[in-house]
Amino acid sequence: MKALLALCLLLSFQPAWAAEIQEYVILRQGKPAGYKIVAKGDDGIYRSDYYYKDNGRGPELKEEFTLRPDGTFERFKVTGKTSFGSTVDESFVRTGNRVEWRSTSDRGEATVSGQALYWSLDGRNETGLAIAILSRTPGGRLPLIPNGSLSMRKVAHATVNRGTDTQPVQLLALTGVGLTPDFVWATTGDKPHVFASISVGGSQTILKGWEANAAALEALQEQAEQDFLDDMQRRLAHTLEGATLIRNARVFDSENARLHAASNVLIRDGRIVSIDAAADAAAAHVVDAGGRVLLPGLFDMHQHVDRWDGGLHLAAGVTSVRDMGNDNDELQQMLAEQRAGRLLMPQIVPTGFIEGESPMSARMGFVIKDLDGARKAIDWYAARDYPQIKIYNSFPKELLRETAAYAHAKGMRVSGHVPAFMRAEVVVEHGYDEIQHINQVMLNFLVDDKTDTRTLQRFYLPAAKTGSFDFDGKPMQDFIAMLAKQQIAIDPTLAVHDILRHRTGKMSASYAAIADHLPPDVRRGFYAGSIEIPDDATEARYQASHDKLVELVGRLYKAGVPIVAGTDDFAGFALHRELELYVQAGMTPAQALQVATWNGAKYSRVLDDRGSIDVGKRADLLLVDGDPTTNISDVRKVALILTGSTAYYPSEIYEALGIKPFATPVRVASD
Repeated sequence: MKALLALCLLLSFQPAWAAEIQEYVILRQGKPAGYKIVAKGDDGIYRSDYYYKDNGRGPELKEEFTLRPDGTFERFKVTGKTSFGSTVDESFVRTGNRVEWRSTSDRGEATVSGQALYWSLDGRNETGLAIAILSRTPGGRLPLIPNGSLSMRKVAHATVNRGTDTQPVQLLALTGVGLTPDFVWATTGDKPHVFASISVGGSQTILKGWEANAAALEALQEQAEQDFLDDMQRRLAHTLEGATLIRNARVFDSENARLHAASNVLIRDGRIVSIDAAADAAAAHVVDAGGRVLLPGLFDMHQHVDRWDGGLHLAAGVTSVRDMGNDNDELQQMLAEQRAGRLLMPQIVPTGFIEGESPMSARMGFVIKDLDGARKAIDWYAARDYPQIKIYNSFPKELLRETAAYAHAKGMRVSGHVPAFMRAEVVVEHGYDEIQHINQVMLNFLVDDKTDTRTLQRFYLPAAKTGSFDFDGKPMQDFIAMLAKQQIAIDPTLAVHDILRHRTGKMSASYAAIADHLPPDVRRGFYAGSIEIPDDATEARYQASHDKLVELVGRLYKAGVPIVAGTDDFAGFALHRELELYVQAGMTPAQALQVATWNGAKYSRVLDDRGSIDVGKRADLLLVDGDPTTNISDVRKVALILTGSTAYYPSEIYEALGIKPFATPVRVASD
């Protein structure tokens, strides 16, 4: 999802002075996954077709636009479908200094003067226009509509080859849209246009015929991005050598889900050495907690780690993330950078992704065809100390039992989606230890042997049918009892399932509480729904289903089924929302915090190292204003993060990303 969002912001435009037709190929793990074609007609109108599919989903869009003499949109229209099937219908027109825009989620008008570029919610052509304009004004800023501005700088260059043809290209970093820079490869000279757009570790979009250069360009881009991130880590990480004393902190006992009276916590060399209300040892660094709550670092148990998300995680108090599927080489590189202290990133717990070969395969990790391939994948992960594997939608069901047994023999846990044409109770019988996503659990009662859950049916069926399902009936009660008896962990990712009831034009319930803290363009995106909700009756039905899925998590928890707090969504912020939903499901705030700390460490198999505030454990800690054990929403008010021997101030990280902080920092005083 994150890689796709980045791709949406980066794709290209072929300007008026270039060839009449340009065609781009979209690659995923070296295989075609989509295309983009832009052509200028004799009528002066540019027409663009965009198609991308991975993991059974992706956008399908058609655009038409005309340009003003200054290279910005005069008229623009895009129609089609989003990745999850919601309708796209967005338009913009400029007449003189008056501009109007309309989408399915918002509309507006304004007066502008001079050059200003409309930045759409759903289009794919703005980046190329911006490059063409900014190349003529080095060091300048391009005003954007509805708000903001964009700047650009060159960060790398290369020469690409196609047979005997060569082409110099440059890597440009554009800032001003979203929370992180956008990187795009462009041609050089007076009239540059987009050559390639690469999401490192994800998809590669490149001019057709030049595909052989994609891997080399990705490697160069990865280094350039790392240079950016190295600088962020140097500026935002505060190393604490020697001993650090945290005075007067109310310590949360994550094992028992209760808050203790104020204590002093002594840390040395990144480890907790004492917790004592009376002790007041000498230390090189002192934190006056002022009676604030001290929590163990939070775990997000379902992310697809992106090196740009590390700051968002840390600022939110997430000191450990479990990666649930990634490009293997990219993840290994991030693990090495994180261990070396170069990367602004929480501790990473890797999960080995294994998918089966099909036209709808998700192209990351290993994609296998037979049992030998599955065993080789498990061997690769086991040799690199991955604690578990994740099986995905297209995995061959006839191989599941033996694959799970082989992973268990290697000492690894087995988790995943429920493969197509199977049900959740069957995969548990075949050896699963954990199931990802509450919709995958619910589908146990909504599918038959002909239902292809690799399609968007895995979202639309639960949205349509869960609201009327009888949770007190014997089928559900027997299923919950089986999960509890076998201690099958559930990773609900409730926050991301807001898409099931989020109707276009309304603020996302998941992010309403933080919207005013974020840049205007990000906030605007919170009004865009993901799935198709055509009328009030459908909205009411989907809302009821969403609420029942939240209820189901509460029922699972009360029955003794282990819950782990994963999100598969917006780094950092989604975990806070996830915990609010657990409280809505019936957990106490302290129990929800226990799930995000103790359970996270337990099911990541790192409980001996972190997950609680205990002597000998790693000092992954967060100091919070307010009391999240009574008001779970206070978990957003993180004032200080310690992870090992490093301190971070969330306010500094947020300000670097253009986000309004949620709490005043508590500073570390040093001798």
